[in-house]
Amino acid sequence: MAAASGILGKKLGMTRIFASDGSAVAVTVIEAGPCPVIQVKNTEKDGYTAVQLAFGAIREKLVGKPLAGHFGKAGAGFFRSLREMRLDGPAGLNIGDNVDVSIFSAGDLVRVTGRSIGKGTAGVMKRWNFRGACASHGAEKVHRNAGGIGNNTEPSKVWKGKKMAGRMGNRQVTVKNVKIVAVRPEDNVILVGGPVPGPKNGLVLVRRQ
Repeated sequence: MAAASGILGKKLGMTRIFASDGSAVAVTVIEAGPCPVIQVKNTEKDGYTAVQLAFGAIREKLVGKPLAGHFGKAGAGFFRSLREMRLDGPAGLNIGDNVDVSIFSAGDLVRVTGRSIGKGTAGVMKRWNFRGACASHGAEKVHRNAGGIGNNTEPSKVWKGKKMAGRMGNRQVTVKNVKIVAVRPEDNVILVGGPVPGPKNGLVLVRRQ
C-alpha cells in the first residue's frame, strides 16, 4: 500500500537555527497540514492511483457550489486549496483521513514546489542579467537595451526563445534535493534548509524525492 508522498503547506518565512556544532543554519519555516483526504482515485475507475489533499480551512460561503458538493462528500470541511498527488500503488488512505508532518523525518530530501514572487514587466538587465550597452562613446538612451535581436537576410527572423524584456516571476518553480532540518509535529511545522519559492504565506507543496 502506498501512503501519501507529500503534503500541502504555507511558507511562513525564513529564520536560522543552530546546529549541534554551533553553526548557524538558514531555514525556511513551512506550516504543513494537517491535510484531509478529499478523494481517493484508483486504477479501476480513474486509470491511475492518486489522492486529493486539501489545505487552509475556510467558510462554506467562500466556496462555489460544485466544489462545496465535492468537499461535502468527504465531510472534512471546506478548504482554500486542493491538490492531487499521484501514487505508485494502491492508496493506503481513506477519505477523511488526515496527512500531517509525521510522514517526514529530519534528514529527508524533498522537492518543494511554489509560485515565485511576481516582478511584473522587467528589462533584460534585471530579467536575464544582461550587461547593457556602454555608458559612453556615442551611446545615448540605450544603456539598458538588449542590443540587436535579429539576424541577416538568412534566416531573417528573431529566433524563438530569444531572451528579451517581459514578464518576470509568477511561475511555478520546483526546488529539488531540499533537506529537512527539523520536524515539529506539535506545531505542524517543517524546517527545510535554504530558501524555497514563493512569498510569505504562499502555498507550497512538499513531496518526497
